[in-house]
Amino acid sequence: MLIAMAGLPASGKSSIAAGLGGSLSAALVSVDPIEAALRRSGIGRDQPTGLAAYLVAEAVADGILAVGQSVIVDAVNAVEPARRQWRALAARRRVRLAFIEVVCSSPQLHRRRLEERDRGIEGFEDPTWDDVERVRAGYEPWTDRRLVLDSVAGLPENIKHALEFIAGLR
Repeated sequence: MLIAMAGLPASGKSSIAAGLGGSLSAALVSVDPIEAALRRSGIGRDQPTGLAAYLVAEAVADGILAVGQSVIVDAVNAVEPARRQWRALAARRRVRLAFIEVVCSSPQLHRRRLEERDRGIEGFEDPTWDDVERVRAGYEPWTDRRLVLDSVAGLPENIKHALEFIAGLR
């Protein structure tokens, strides 16, 4: 199975993805550390490292699916081309695809999480609140069936709902 997480930066998707990975014994592929590695390799910020990171994540996820393991992709997936990428990969590998979008219904909590977090990803600068607002403005409407989780509800409850959603797809 391919599980594609989605949501604004600091919405809580990485925490839910990690919890799901542990519960499902699924591999976790996260775009942010990949992008950071590209930057550490000397690729400048003026280059499309975000797109490159999505393509590397796809290649890694493809290899994991090829050996019969489930994979969770942790990425913003704010636009249709990114979502299309995961649909195409799932179709190529003939696996089920689950989209899980994470939102944070409290702007104050969302902003506080963003400003207080330190994920310790060398070479990666966390976005500012202005960056998050720009992503929000460009967030494209969904056409896919997906589970929407509100991270205000808390991690254990959201993981439980995600596991129920995934079980319903199997």
